[in-house]
This record gives sequence, structure tokens and C-alpha cells, in this order.
Amino acid sequence: MRKRHFIATALGAAAAPVLAQGNAAASLKGPALLTVTGAVDKGNRGPFDPVLDQLMAKQKLSFAKAHAFDFAALAALPAITIKPTLEYDNKQHTLRGPLLADVLKAAGVTGDNVKVAMRAIDGYAPTISLADARKYRFIVATQLDGKPLPLGGLGPLWAVYEADKFPDMAAKPVSERFGLCPWGLYHIDAAQAA
Repeated sequence: MRKRHFIATALGAAAAPVLAQGNAAASLKGPALLTVTGAVDKGNRGPFDPVLDQLMAKQKLSFAKAHAFDFAALAALPAITIKPTLEYDNKQHTLRGPLLADVLKAAGVTGDNVKVAMRAIDGYAPTISLADARKYRFIVATQLDGKPLPLGGLGPLWAVYEADKFPDMAAKPVSERFGLCPWGLYHIDAAQAA
């Protein structure tokens, strides 16, 4: 009987971390669209998994703790609307989504001296300071002209700002205003700057 009790206890202990991760993932209503890593205080998913996190593995990412957002979690954050002139057609478009700073805050990223690397599915990963993300009012856009951003287009998420509203950016040709704006955004690494 002791042997069976020992085996049951050992299996329960071994399964505890997996069950804890499963419970955290259960808080999401849909698939994770955005994973925030680095200086996060509010992790809700387990560490990097080289088997299940294939895209991240191919892009040489790794992390011990992260906060994942599905569409519902992003939609639950206060959203704002911006109307930048886009480089693709030189026309003004309406983009809507939560402020990048609010997304980071929801993940537990705190502090003023934070660098934010925003990674797109193609591996493009520009870095900005959290101060600049606030200054330029970057959003994590989920909608373009009232419709969800499609995968294979500019979405499903796009880190973007309204360049037309900032004289230093509006002075640039429209084709040079969005170098810090990865479309197809899926990962953000927030690191305390040295």
C-alpha cells in the first residue's frame, strides 16, 4: 500500500507544474496572440517550451516567465483610435487598439527605464524605450478601418502610432515614418535598460 501511495504522491508532485501552467492558460478564452516576456511581474503562462513555442524557438527566444494575451484580453483593455497616413497607399486610415503602455502595464511591466523589443512573425524586431512608446502613444492595433487586422495582411496585431501628430515624424517622408512599427506583432520583450 505504501508503494502505491508513494507512486500517487510522486505523480501528483510531477504533474503540479504542468497543471499550474494549464490553469494559467485556461484563463485565456482563445489562442494567445501576444506574449510579453522579460520584466513582467504578472506571468500567466509557463516558461518557453521549445516544442510548443516553435516560432519563438526559430527566432532564438527563451524566457522563464511571460504574460500571454488573447484577443479578448486585448479587447478588454481601454482602446483608442488613431488616424495615421499609411505608407502603403498614402491615405489616412483608422486604427484601433489599446495603448502599448497599457498592455505592458497589464503584464506587470513597471519602471521608467525599460526598453521594449517588439517582434513580428517575420522576425523583424525594432526596439524603443517605454518612454517613447508613451510619448508617441503607440497602440497595439487590432482593427484597421473598423475590421479586424487579418493574419497575412498587417495583423492580427500591429504596433503603430499616429505619426502625423508629431512634427518630428510628420516632417519625414511617409515611407520613413513606420520603421518602428512591426505588423504581425506577436512578441514583446520588456527589459530594464542598463
